[in-house]
Amino acid sequence: MRLVIVGDTLLDRDVLGTVTRIAPDAPAPVLDEQTTHERPGGAGLAALLAAAHGHQVALVTALAADAAGARLNELLTAAGIEVYALPLPGPTPEKIRLRAGGQVLLRLDRGGPPQAPGEASAAVLELLRDATAILVSDYGRGVARHPALRAAIEDSKAPVVWDPHPNGPPPVPNVRLVTPNEDEARRLSGDAGNGSGLSTAQRAGHTLRQRWRAGAVVVTRGTEGAVLCQGGPTPLVVPVPESSGGDTCGAGDAFAAAAAVALADGALVSEAVAEAVSVASRYVADPRKISGKIGQRAQRDGTAHPTPGTAGPDHAEDPADGWRKRPGAGQERADGADERIGADQVGRLIADVHARGGTVVATGGCFDLLHTGHLATLRAARALGDCLIVCLNSDDSVRRLKGEGRPLTGQDDRGRLLAALDCVDAVVVFDEPTPEPVLTWLRPDVWVKGGDYDTLPETEVVRRWGGQTVIVPYLDGRSTTKTIAEARRR
Repeated sequence: MRLVIVGDTLLDRDVLGTVTRIAPDAPAPVLDEQTTHERPGGAGLAALLAAAHGHQVALVTALAADAAGARLNELLTAAGIEVYALPLPGPTPEKIRLRAGGQVLLRLDRGGPPQAPGEASAAVLELLRDATAILVSDYGRGVARHPALRAAIEDSKAPVVWDPHPNGPPPVPNVRLVTPNEDEARRLSGDAGNGSGLSTAQRAGHTLRQRWRAGAVVVTRGTEGAVLCQGGPTPLVVPVPESSGGDTCGAGDAFAAAAAVALADGALVSEAVAEAVSVASRYVADPRKISGKIGQRAQRDGTAHPTPGTAGPDHAEDPADGWRKRPGAGQERADGADERIGADQVGRLIADVHARGGTVVATGGCFDLLHTGHLATLRAARALGDCLIVCLNSDDSVRRLKGEGRPLTGQDDRGRLLAALDCVDAVVVFDEPTPEPVLTWLRPDVWVKGGDYDTLPETEVVRRWGGQTVIVPYLDGRSTTKTIAEARRR
């Protein structure tokens, strides 16, 4: 497999030191330099991340005949990257960060305004034609605007991932996946951001997908995960598998490179996005050590999917209003689970959350034998708002859906097990064949289901009060029916 990365490369230089005094001639800290680290930035960083994990990588970029260009070529070549450098008429761009105590004190940019790179050789165009996958890493400095490169990318049969920049051109038509972050998506779509961040990301993603004629747009939201917008109206929301206070510089490159490699390996777009979220999260946690390879499929054991309450807000305990500190989703509560079951309890919780300006999230199902697939969905749902209400099918409802002999576990026990999970705030039981009646009463802000649906039948109902429906990843191979069948065979 050969991944071809196209885009602007910068020389990133980190100057690390300590600050112990203020300059006598100006109100500015004095940095005593200790070490300097240089690395490729922009498209070069995406190439470096992919190559570091064993992939054959070629980089099409623009470098000037100067010291910064020579240093970049040296760093990239030493990492095993094939460099195809178009001539750059101006200086090679540089970003210099002065750091102390883990903080950036100042960033110095060199290179001046963007310059159009020179002509692309026949070898470069042939490289794009033969690529297994293409990643366009646009940093708004001109490479992504190159007419010959754009034509070759559009003609390529390889899956194309396009990481856009507000100062760059639109992607060529029919790329497989476009990966703006939330701020970029708002700016590029012209969405002022009315409503929640999730709804804004969804609107912007669908707008950009239609405008750019892209197969899919995924809007990355930092610690809030990613929102994948494809053909259907309901987005797939992929939460982060872990939360970190690390440096986010380069996380977007890690995300885009991981998605491109996964698509080249035959992954579905949803699988590629889930893997990219996992890789980017680990990169932020420690950019020097990404556990697992970029492009390696996420393990379907719950570890690469929605995780313990780190993505959602932590609420301090307040006995007067019922908000509880959440040490980690999926843990059993010490307080009484029965206090969170029933219509009265749910009604009070909704009123309390809305009074605080919070977001009410709901999901539903039979939950006959609670397993890790259920837990993944519940954790992912809880991360999307300020409380999670589970709409639980009654025993009669389950029997009508699943047939005689089901449920194996009665509704009282199922409700108590769910309410004992820290990612669940309340449970309400309904007897109807569908959750539409209970949804009409609850009027949640977000309705969540786990699976691979294109759309959900509850979408139109939830839209009546301005709510939205989302899909979250599910763990393949986990199902109650399958578990029961396997147990009966033994």
